[in-house]
Amino acid sequence: MRLQQALEAGSFAITAEVMPPRGGDASGTLAHARALKGRVHAVNVTDGSRAVMRMSSLAVCRLLLDAGIEPVWQLACRDRNRIALQADLLGAHALGIRNVLCLTGDPVRAGDQPGARPVNELESVRLLQQLQALNQGLDPVQGDLADGPTALFAGAAADPQSPSWSGLKSRITRKHQAGARFLQTQMVMDAECLRRFVGEITGPLGLPVLAGVFLLKSAKNAAFINRVVPGANIPQAIIDRLAAAANPADEGISIAAEQVASYAGIAQGVHLMAVKAEERIPLILERAGVSLRC
Repeated sequence: MRLQQALEAGSFAITAEVMPPRGGDASGTLAHARALKGRVHAVNVTDGSRAVMRMSSLAVCRLLLDAGIEPVWQLACRDRNRIALQADLLGAHALGIRNVLCLTGDPVRAGDQPGARPVNELESVRLLQQLQALNQGLDPVQGDLADGPTALFAGAAADPQSPSWSGLKSRITRKHQAGARFLQTQMVMDAECLRRFVGEITGPLGLPVLAGVFLLKSAKNAAFINRVVPGANIPQAIIDRLAAAANPADEGISIAAEQVASYAGIAQGVHLMAVKAEERIPLILERAGVSLRC
């Protein structure tokens, strides 16, 4: 797979995120993904992000493969017990999906169905351990898998701007030991924080990092994210820059492009997030002056 090959070769890797539809027609999501073909190594598909109902991420990943686009399948523990997680991992392998981002999942209270019952039997570290065991051909009950090991490429999430540095270091070390082969970060607004994260935590582990770049649409949008997204910390200087811009949407593209260019000298790649504005991702990459290299 291109993402794995790029990361293992030490090349600069680019991924971007699309969101499954809130309905049974994936044509809009596929259109966004097709616009990214040839511009990114893989397209990441969210799994019940913000605890909101959307089409199965596994189904969308298969549709992307059918369209000739390499997916990164997000898999969250919130809604599945271990049997369902094991089944989905085996199913992903059978469908030809290889990149898996292992997540705990946003809490149900963050979504629009707060009365739903969360499962959370596993969390991201134990999910990574389960994936690693399947890759070793181990049956979760006893013995070996009947048809041999899976070949899944495991990733994990991280927040370089976490207020607890020791806690962050401990958790990343545990994820690496559990089988994570790459990290995808939350949105990063501080290049020096990212530099420290790579230099002190992931670099010594040999763990490649895709730095999260989030497209801001306006000052109001940035303030809203700071208010409702756990861990978000968009600096006031960026909010003021958006507020002063004659065209805030275009200014947001420029800010994201500047971050991509800056992070290219720190991390091994970037992960672009443009919620409900995925069509702007190619322009971000063009302004950043980065192109796809395998």
